[in-house]
Amino acid sequence: MSFILLTGEYVYKIKKPVNLGYLDYTTLEKRHFFCHQELELNRRLCPDAYLAVVPIVEEKGELRIEGRGEAIEYAVKMKQLPQDRMMDVLLPRGQVTSEMVARVAEKLVGFHQKAETNQKIAAFGRLDVIRQNTDENFAQTEKYIGTSITAGEYQHIKNYTNRFIDSNASLFDKRVGEDRIRDCHGDLHAAHVCFTDDTRLPSPGGQVCIYDCIEFNDRFRYSDVASEVAFLAMDLDRYQQAGLSRHLVNTYVGLSYDEELLKLLNFYKCYRAYVRGKVESFKLDDPYIPEEEKARVLTAARSYFELAESYI
Repeated sequence: MSFILLTGEYVYKIKKPVNLGYLDYTTLEKRHFFCHQELELNRRLCPDAYLAVVPIVEEKGELRIEGRGEAIEYAVKMKQLPQDRMMDVLLPRGQVTSEMVARVAEKLVGFHQKAETNQKIAAFGRLDVIRQNTDENFAQTEKYIGTSITAGEYQHIKNYTNRFIDSNASLFDKRVGEDRIRDCHGDLHAAHVCFTDDTRLPSPGGQVCIYDCIEFNDRFRYSDVASEVAFLAMDLDRYQQAGLSRHLVNTYVGLSYDEELLKLLNFYKCYRAYVRGKVESFKLDDPYIPEEEKARVLTAARSYFELAESYI
C-alpha cells in the first residue's frame, strides 16, 4: 500500500493510489488526509520519529521531495529508526530482556489510559461487532482449508470461538461499560517495536518507540485493550518466548489493575493469530509474489493457524 524510501537519516513513506477494500488511497486528497492521520496517530507512541507531512513537486522535469511549487504527491517524513534495534530482529538473537518487555508494557498502560474512547469507539466492543469480526475471519479463510489450514483446525477454532462468545456475553458487555474499548494502535506486533539507542537513558535497550499504527481504517484500531496486549503476547509466543510473553501480560495487568484481561487473553491470542494466518494466506493469491516466496508464506500461515489452535 506504500512506497518506503530509506535515506539513512530519514524515511519518506508515499501512499500508493490503490483501493484494497479496507483502505482507499485513490485520490490525492485522500492520500494527503491519511498522511496527516498517520502523522498524528503515530505521534502518540513514537513522537520523536514522526516529523511532518511533506509535498512532492515537479521542478525542471525532476521530482523533488520537500521542493517548492504545487504538490503532485505527499509523503510522511520520519527519522529512520535503527533496523538492528527492532524487536523482531532482537528476539531471534536472544537480545530482548524482561526489563525491555516491562518497559513496553509500561508504555502501553500509559497509552491506553490516555487513548480516546467515546460512544462510537465503545460500540466496537459490543457482542455483535465481536461476532461480526470472527465470522468474517472464518468466511474469508474457508477457501484455504486443505492449503494453509486443516479442516480439523478450522472447525476446532471456529467452535471454540463461537462457544466463548456465547458464554461470555456479560464479560464483553462489562468491558464496554468500563471503558476498556479504546482507540488503540491496531497492529502491535514485534516488528513495530523499536528500542532506539539513547545514551541519556540508564535503562537497558534504549527508548521504546512503537510505530506504524493503522491509520487507514478506524475499525482496525478501535478495540479492547486486552486484544492489543494479546496481539504482542501472541507474537512473543511465536518467537518461542513464552516467558517474555507472560512477563508482558503480568506487568501490564499489575500496572493497569485490569485483572479481567486475563479471562480474555487466550481468546484474543487465538483471534490475533488467526488474523495473521488469514493475512498470510491472502498472499498466496497475489500474482506479484514469486513462487519461492509463497513457499515461505505458506509455512508462516500454517504456523499461525497452529498457534491459534494451541490457545484453545
